Amino acid sequence: MKHRQQLRLRRIVTASPYRVSVVSAAVLAVGLTTGILLTQGHESALPDTSAVAVSEKLGGQAAGEIAPSLTTPTPDAPAPVATSAAPSPTQSAPAAAKKATPTAVKAVKKAPPAAKTLDYDYEAQINGWYCGPAATRIALTARDKTPSQDAVASALGTTMNGTNSADDTTRGLNSLAKTNFYSSTFIPGTPSPAQMDRLQADVVHAISSGYAVVANIVGSATDVDGGWHAYDGGHYLTVVGYRDNGRTVQIADPAFVNGVSSYWMSTIDLANWMASRGYSA
Repeated sequence: MKHRQQLRLRRIVTASPYRVSVVSAAVLAVGLTTGILLTQGHESALPDTSAVAVSEKLGGQAAGEIAPSLTTPTPDAPAPVATSAAPSPTQSAPAAAKKATPTAVKAVKKAPPAAKTLDYDYEAQINGWYCGPAATRIALTARDKTPSQDAVASALGTTMNGTNSADDTTRGLNSLAKTNFYSSTFIPGTPSPAQMDRLQADVVHAISSGYAVVANIVGSATDVDGGWHAYDGGHYLTVVGYRDNGRTVQIADPAFVNGVSSYWMSTIDLANWMASRGYSA
């Protein structure tokens, strides 16, 4: 009889492979294991343990035989179509669609010109100890400032003994020009090549930026035309221009010796002329 039940079950499954439901398959599996005969005209109530039997049988060989029909679509049922979820209206736009942030363009520093001379108003010193105020005033006129020499002397603390140092001209230039551009550089002794290079760079930077340089010198020096200039007690003069990338500088000299107000000198000679003194740039 058990053989007949198995044969009948096989016929039912093979005759309608696509119409066997999970429940009927489970019930038939119970019938095989419990020996209960299931026919069309006879129904028998399952014992309370049928749920356990079905569960155990589906976990074993019977479940393995029925499982393929659970995932195979029936002939008259359309296969499921995979669809992608529509994006939410509140979903943020893709990164590619976002407005691009402008990239900051790095400013390219422009090289200073090989030569430049400032526009300035020359005025010779009005007395023997006003070389500091006169040289400072010449520098200020390049910034469109035209104070009197007396006003500049007051700002520098100039006396009949003259103006003390480049620190005074630096302070006066920044105060009267309303800037903080100027700073003092001193050359304690014979200038080194590095100090000469710095003087050249400072002159080019200052003049190309529109600022004249005030130098405190002592002793004598010769300009590029052979002119000789001597100030044994010390002197102040103004650098108002340069050429050859700063290797030569133009000097406005407030002393006005022999009617000479301006001349050119090598930067190396100017550096040596300032030994033990300094400059404002």
